[in-house]
Amino acid sequence: MAKHLQNDHYLFGVILLLVLFGLLMVFSASAVVAERIHGASYYFLKRQFLAVLIGLAGMLLFMQLDYQRFRHPAVVLGFLSLVLVALVAVLFTGQRANTNRFFSLWGFSLQPSEFAKPALILFLAWFLEKRYRNVMEWRTFGPVAFLLLLIAALVLAGRDLGTAVVLIAIAGVILWVAGLNGRYLAAGAAILLPLTAVFVLIEPYRRERFLIFLDPWKDPLGKGFQIIQSMIALGTGGFLGAGPMASKQKLYYLPAPHTDFIFSVIGEEFGLWGTTVLLVLFGWILWRGVQASLRASEPFGMFLAVGVTAMLVCQAFLNMSVALNLAPTKGMPLPLISYGGSALIAALWSSGILLSVSQRSG
Repeated sequence: MAKHLQNDHYLFGVILLLVLFGLLMVFSASAVVAERIHGASYYFLKRQFLAVLIGLAGMLLFMQLDYQRFRHPAVVLGFLSLVLVALVAVLFTGQRANTNRFFSLWGFSLQPSEFAKPALILFLAWFLEKRYRNVMEWRTFGPVAFLLLLIAALVLAGRDLGTAVVLIAIAGVILWVAGLNGRYLAAGAAILLPLTAVFVLIEPYRRERFLIFLDPWKDPLGKGFQIIQSMIALGTGGFLGAGPMASKQKLYYLPAPHTDFIFSVIGEEFGLWGTTVLLVLFGWILWRGVQASLRASEPFGMFLAVGVTAMLVCQAFLNMSVALNLAPTKGMPLPLISYGGSALIAALWSSGILLSVSQRSG
């Protein structure tokens, strides 16, 4: 049985700091747009603050609970089933931004694919706990591959390639830690990369994004405008930045400044030192997550810690890569910082489980 140790104050503090900084940046990046569209500069901030309250309440609850309570089959399979039903149901809702990713409930949006990440992590931790020494056997790998492909297919059906990539990355990291031979992972990558290319090529908007990623200056006032404005924002921030609330690119130059490209606004307002500190904070989450997994008293806790850490860090890396034009635009939020209630709540609840593992490992 896992034992209770001292709370991981440093990991908790870093997560809380990122969330509070995210509130500041959401307001900074959205105030002008919110005033024009909704007549209230605090419109997006208030909604994000509500998501913070829900997320932090869940995080505090989960970090106090012994994470081994989550290994009960009714919890694992119940949560997974609920997410799968939601992923199917959302496909029959009206399109929003040319995708089928969101439910509209009482004036708020719910994105089931964000909760698919913790559902997948929880299932893999539970399923692989007693099978990790035999992970290369088909009776172990087969069900895992089937579920992963099912969830990824449902997410792709909602036209969300970025989240599907993150789900596969999370599963790959957990399977590697569970002992899956690197040759199998390489073979999987060799199959998935061409498939990803196919999904990019068959969708005109994805194909355009990829071509613009290769040369955004080919259409600087059209398709390349977004990424060019992102690089301008990061470049004009210099070393010290323009200062809080002083970004100019967020003023109708940079699309989605409070969601997908909030990292660009951070770079403009806080400069190289600000983005470096942000990288260090996510690096600290990576470090503490790895430490928690290494100290976990049994495989279930180890896989939970690895999965949640991979979820937060991989998505942060992809978001920053897009802002720096190191990857094609994917429409992916920066964890714990970008505007988006579903993403923030899922990240905070998952962080609560990571904290539970961290403070009970040893």
